[in-house]
Amino acid sequence: MKVVIVGGVAGGASAAARLRRMDENAEIILLERSGYVSYANCGLPYYIGGTIEDRAKLTLHTPESLHSRFDIDVRVATEATSIDRAAKQVSVRNLETGEEYTESYDYLILSPGAKAVLPDIAGVEADRLFTLRTVEDTYAIADFVRSARPKTAAVIGGGFIGVEMADNLVDWGLQVALYQRPKHVLPILDDDMACFVHNHMREHGVDLYLGASVEGLIDEGEALTVQSNVGERTFDMVIMSIGVVPESTLAADAGLDLGVKGAIVVDEYMCTSDPAIYAVGDAVQVKNFVTSEEAHIPLAGPANKQGRIAADNIAGKQARFTGSLGSSVLKVFDLTVAATGLNETSAKNAGVAYDCLRLSPSSHATYYPDSSPVRMKVLFDPETGRILGGQAVSGEGAEKRIDVIATAIHGHMTARDLSELDLCYAPPYSSAKDPVNMAGFAICNLLDGLVEQVSWEEALNRPEDTVLIDAREPWEIEKRGSAPGAAFFELDKLREHLDELPRDKRLYLYCQTGVRSYVACRILKQHGFDCVNISGGHAFYAAWEADQEASQPI
Repeated sequence: MKVVIVGGVAGGASAAARLRRMDENAEIILLERSGYVSYANCGLPYYIGGTIEDRAKLTLHTPESLHSRFDIDVRVATEATSIDRAAKQVSVRNLETGEEYTESYDYLILSPGAKAVLPDIAGVEADRLFTLRTVEDTYAIADFVRSARPKTAAVIGGGFIGVEMADNLVDWGLQVALYQRPKHVLPILDDDMACFVHNHMREHGVDLYLGASVEGLIDEGEALTVQSNVGERTFDMVIMSIGVVPESTLAADAGLDLGVKGAIVVDEYMCTSDPAIYAVGDAVQVKNFVTSEEAHIPLAGPANKQGRIAADNIAGKQARFTGSLGSSVLKVFDLTVAATGLNETSAKNAGVAYDCLRLSPSSHATYYPDSSPVRMKVLFDPETGRILGGQAVSGEGAEKRIDVIATAIHGHMTARDLSELDLCYAPPYSSAKDPVNMAGFAICNLLDGLVEQVSWEEALNRPEDTVLIDAREPWEIEKRGSAPGAAFFELDKLREHLDELPRDKRLYLYCQTGVRSYVACRILKQHGFDCVNISGGHAFYAAWEADQEASQPI
């Protein structure tokens, strides 16, 4: 059996290695257009920032190591230019010598990845404008930063790469501005979670231009001027990071079926519309695990799994890819940001009924030093309690909790299951009731009708004939402020003041994180009051308020 693989990195290299482990006699040829066949794609920004100092550490395998260990014929600087499906042949060009030839196959695996999007605006050909997708891109940026010694940089686009590049360029000593067309960075987050990220980035010196549309670039020779709807500003360099699209030209020219964003259509076995051709990685269309909708989710974890699955099926071992949750995590200065499954935007777009819980449990036992709040948001089915998605932002522990949430979604688990999970506990690492357990408890309270909740958006736009109550202690209100128009009734003294509260009005209660106001609601409800808990507490309100104040036009 002869298998030709087009493209290396996560999908192609994983497929090649797995195929060899499954079939010692297969002839495996891997064609890679760049000069690097297997590298740490997600580590590229950290080489630019200096966290990873040795270039060699970015390379996971070389052509020589893949040949030595797996007997794979790896050809770098080699491009597949066309596919003859009838003849089962690939046309190939050596990019260094210009030599052209054909390579036959029994099976073909396409792993061409995705390419960075460049907007249709003036100035995108400027020498001081960079994109980050390949090792070569990384070295170009790093060499420029080290040789030209720029002092300022604009990052256009606030997705994973854009935010990570802002972080790493600041670490290198640059003054950085980030332009984002939507109103918040990181589409994996909802706006109320993104507020925490915005405020943290500003604290580290990043100028955020949110809702900013970049209209053009002016090449000034030694600088680039960014023209946008919020004005003009000149920088020493610009990173363009507005997203990626599937690199599916080869598949399209061969007549293979394409889907979302031009991604290659595959079945659950990673097989394309041609039974002899498989496709994996950032170029393929997948199913959203929660909604079963077709989607394009370019992430390294799914790409590695897909490469393994394609190899298994070619080797005769049936394997299936059941879909992607989009589980992801990134470092933003001192914060960890993680998410999985649906957020509010994707749930609404898919027409999925949901409710959401916001909470701020501690990363570990508060009596053990250096605990920090884990800002969490969990989406769930309001009828069944099935977990649909999760987001977390914290100084530590966010990724651990989102990994558990991802496992719960994959297992079709409910909030009651979360409350029963037996999770690791020791004071340096968690609490006896882990944040995931706390989320389960709180959702069960909602499902069981023990409390009603509203969002801050609903609370701030509540009917006039209602009362907003802050249940925190006086020192907290003095130190942290309060929402406008709130009355103050400290939880521990609430029973002493029941006669001061109106029984003919709906009461909206909050505390710092939502726990004490839940207790207050339980007290008041059992005394005949109509009350609701404001989800997330003052912590979410304060983050939103700070973000709003900082987001005023510059």
